[in-house]
Amino acid sequence: MEDLSPRPGDLDAIETASRDEIAGLQLDRMKWSLNHAYQNSAFYRARFDEAGVHPSDLKSLSDLAKFPFTTKKDLRDTYPFGMFAVPREKLTRIHGSSGTTGKPTVVGYTQKDIDTWADMVARSIRAAGGRRGDMVHVAYGYGLFTGGLGAHYGAERLGCTVVPMSGGMTERQVTLMQDFKPRVIMVTPSYMLSILDEFRRQGIDPRESSLAVGIFGAEPWTNAMRQEIEQSFDMHAVDIYGLSEVMGPGVASECVETKDGLHIWEDHFYPEVIDPVTGEVLPDGEMGELVFTTLTKEGLPIIRYRTRDLTRLLPGTARSMRRIEKITGRSDDMMILRGVNVFPTQIEEQILKCQGLAPHFQIELSRSGRMDAMTVHVECTADAADENARASSAKALAHYIKSIVGVTTKIEIRDPGGIARSEGKAKRVVDNRPKE
Repeated sequence: MEDLSPRPGDLDAIETASRDEIAGLQLDRMKWSLNHAYQNSAFYRARFDEAGVHPSDLKSLSDLAKFPFTTKKDLRDTYPFGMFAVPREKLTRIHGSSGTTGKPTVVGYTQKDIDTWADMVARSIRAAGGRRGDMVHVAYGYGLFTGGLGAHYGAERLGCTVVPMSGGMTERQVTLMQDFKPRVIMVTPSYMLSILDEFRRQGIDPRESSLAVGIFGAEPWTNAMRQEIEQSFDMHAVDIYGLSEVMGPGVASECVETKDGLHIWEDHFYPEVIDPVTGEVLPDGEMGELVFTTLTKEGLPIIRYRTRDLTRLLPGTARSMRRIEKITGRSDDMMILRGVNVFPTQIEEQILKCQGLAPHFQIELSRSGRMDAMTVHVECTADAADENARASSAKALAHYIKSIVGVTTKIEIRDPGGIARSEGKAKRVVDNRPKE
């Protein structure tokens, strides 16, 4: 893989500013954001008044802990436009979640918000190794989901040529990659595995493709999956982080020269890590739930948004801004099986250790009598499809999960292609336990 470290003059001045300079900018912008929310959002005015706090109470960054949290439920309860801080007519664009678990969450952007978003995604692409003039193949979904258009506008802002492919039509994805020869791809990591399968199905060596950088987000993925993708394509696999309630992709990004966690673009997003049970702010370095406050958003300012993502805050390395550890679990994705906390990424890590197994899997939870049970459905590789190889793979995987994760599981080995492919975020867990 080629060296993609930034060249002199590539970085914004704030990326290498001192911590004092960053903190000073954050305090000024946080005062503005709290006041903007209080003055222009009836929701936040009521929430602050109820908590007995006022924007003027913020004298230092640590004073943010006095202010109440915002949750996804708040956005659903105020559906569709109840949390906005500008008149609807001043919004340039609206995005929203799928709403598969209830009412969708709706977010809105002024033109200034769209410009900031494009700037942050452009910064993220550059941090990942993308450069002006690159061709960027965008295979995130377009539409209400923020991934496709967020990546698109950021790549254009950087000065790249964009292929707005969206998800699906995997055979055509590979054909166009071969014909157009993009240098960068932006896609969910699980769908990149489907693209990898299609390369192999067509008899094309993925290591001979034009791809030099893959920018993967929208779902947790492991360093083991990173290695799988990098070795298969001879490309850099870099993590990008964001969520629609805060902005979309581009809230934080890994830097290709270090790949040691995601640098938060702290000039626009202020991070905290809290104890997910008590809500207490934790010191940097301790594991907890990630919380964000937007510092410059006009349309939908967000104050202390509980992301449910579990991570820790770490000092900056390639940039001055702090890092978050790679997100490998969410408090609301955690499964509790017979008293043991289990995350899908833990299962993925064990699968990737096993020869004869492909990285396509789904976890099924069920209940027999009073006992919960977990079955891991996973594909075998084409060269390990005979009965003996399947039995060996199943035994190895069950052993790894029991010894490393701490739970007993049933393993069902399926034929190659036997696990449904996702064109967006992978559905890793199917819970068939009776609802209580």
